[in-house]
Amino acid sequence: MTLVPSGREFWMRLALDNAKRGLGSTAPNPSVGAVLVRDGAVLGEGYTLPVGGAHAEVQALEDCRVRGHDPQGATMYVTLEPCCHHGRTPPCTDAIVEAGVGCVVVGAVDPYEPMRGKSFALLRQAGIEVIEGVLGSDCERMILGFARSITRGLPEVTVKTAITADGHIATAGGESQWITGDSARQQGQRLRAEHDAILVGIGTVLADDPRLSCRLEGCSSPVPIVLDTHGRFIPGCALDRPETRVFVGPGAALQPTHAQTVPIEVVDGRLDITAALRMVADSGLHRVLIEGGGQVIRSVFDAQLADTVEMFVAGKLVPGGRPWVGGPPIEALGAALSLSLQSVARLGPDAWLTWRVEHGAPPEVPCSQG
Repeated sequence: MTLVPSGREFWMRLALDNAKRGLGSTAPNPSVGAVLVRDGAVLGEGYTLPVGGAHAEVQALEDCRVRGHDPQGATMYVTLEPCCHHGRTPPCTDAIVEAGVGCVVVGAVDPYEPMRGKSFALLRQAGIEVIEGVLGSDCERMILGFARSITRGLPEVTVKTAITADGHIATAGGESQWITGDSARQQGQRLRAEHDAILVGIGTVLADDPRLSCRLEGCSSPVPIVLDTHGRFIPGCALDRPETRVFVGPGAALQPTHAQTVPIEVVDGRLDITAALRMVADSGLHRVLIEGGGQVIRSVFDAQLADTVEMFVAGKLVPGGRPWVGGPPIEALGAALSLSLQSVARLGPDAWLTWRVEHGAPPEVPCSQG
């Protein structure tokens, strides 16, 4: 196995930092980051703009020129294989060739099978060196939702919860504001900004009347989605907005509302969470943040559709409170869901834990590129 020089990893991490800046604003496109480098210096940087805007590679080339540099002969680090087809924007490969870039270092290969590796051949034909697979796993993780939507017809799913030290999201009476402190709530807002959609159950809507918007200045808000089997959504609530999608069971009759009503099949008396998430992915929303309640979270775990758990833990005890994972108890420890701890951080008085979950994605399904 050939080891990748640390210098390439350094620049690719900078490209990943750029890609993260676009998360939550690029749907249905993936968020990609790019950096132009020559002789150890950054010439230009870029990340994917909202749909219809320039891609990361074109942004980096433009930034290079704005800074007064010539991209001729420079090395471009890009987290995803550059596009080589005409969509809403011209092919990025054309821009790279025309700029005279000397080398393109790529993290992840295009997950869409008909396009996979095609850009590499075009760039090499133009005399440009192509180096593949630098920080490949990290770059693939950055586009997980996009890739899964193409190959599996499902989105990337993150479960976010704020709990007490004994695992509760509210008192027995339903009081939950606020369990965690300001720093944890700010990070929760950043998570909203980085996702395309935010999903809750109707119980959360009725109990808290949330807006589910991102309150950080200059950040986009995810599309609100409500699971409402029996059509209990209340017109005039904070989520009664045109961008809200309310998934209801067949035959459920909502009162007149500004929200979009979407019928979904019911399994065992509840909305089919897999069907709901497939519909979300089909609409071009590839990164979904689930904020509750406990029964919705349980349904996602039972269906093995979660990828990450972002857990904010407060130093409070609420005996007899409401658990963050609902549903019936399990009888055997062997049936417990295993989480893999990725990171731990302190946010003021609270702890922030990130866990990975083994996803049970079905076999590949034929799906067109978004």
